[in-house]
Amino acid sequence: MSDTPNALFIKGVLDALPLIIGGIPFGIIFGTLSLNAGLDIWQTIGMSSIVFAGSAQFVAVGMLAAGTSLGFIVGATLIVNLRHLIYAASLLPHVKHLPQRWRIPLGFLLIDEVYAATYPHYLNNPQSDRNHWHYFGVGAAFFVSWNLATLVGIFFGANIEGIANWGLDFAMSATFIGMVMPHLINKPMIAGVLTSAALAILTHSLPHKIGLVISSIIGMAVGYSLEQWLRSKEQS
Repeated sequence: MSDTPNALFIKGVLDALPLIIGGIPFGIIFGTLSLNAGLDIWQTIGMSSIVFAGSAQFVAVGMLAAGTSLGFIVGATLIVNLRHLIYAASLLPHVKHLPQRWRIPLGFLLIDEVYAATYPHYLNNPQSDRNHWHYFGVGAAFFVSWNLATLVGIFFGANIEGIANWGLDFAMSATFIGMVMPHLINKPMIAGVLTSAALAILTHSLPHKIGLVISSIIGMAVGYSLEQWLRSKEQS
C-alpha cells in the first residue's frame, strides 16, 4: 500500500465503511427522535455536527424530553463519554509528535467506531509517521455519514410513523459487537468482556443506565487484574 497522504486517507475511508453501515440507522433514529423531543431542525443538526457522539446525543435528547436540568444533562453526557479518555490515552503515543492543528481535529473525531478502525492500523504500521492521514480519513467518513444520516432522520424519518419502533437501533449494537470481537485474543480481554456483559444484564434495572458504567468499570478492573496476575505468574 502507498504511504502517501491521499492513499492513507482513502484507505481510512474504506476501512470505515463496514462500521458506517451499522451507524447509519442509528443516525436516522437520532434525527427522528430529536424532533419528537422538542428540538428544532437547526438544534438537531448542531448537536450532530458539534457534539458528534451518538450515545451522548441520545442521552441528552432523552433527558431534554424529560425536562431534566442542564447541569444533570452535562454530567450524564460527561460520564457516558469518559471512555473516550481511554481511547485518547492509548492513541497518545502515536499522535504526540503531531502539531496542535492536527491533534485538535483528530481529538474531536475520536469516537468508538473511529478508534476501532484506526487503532489496528497504528499497531500494524508502527514505523509510519503519516498514520494520522488514515485516522483523518476514518474520522471524516464517520462525521459526514453521521450528519447525513441525521438529516435523513429529520426530513424523512419524522414522516414515517413508528420508525423508532422498527428496531433499527439494533444495528448499532451489532456494530459494537463487531468492534469488540476481533480484540478478544487473550484471557484478560475475554474475562473483561464477559464480566461486563453479565453485570450489564444484572444491573439493567438501575436508573439512568448507571449499570452500564458500573459494569464497564468492573469489567476493565477484572481484565486488568487478570492480566497483571498472568504476567507475574510468567515472571515467577
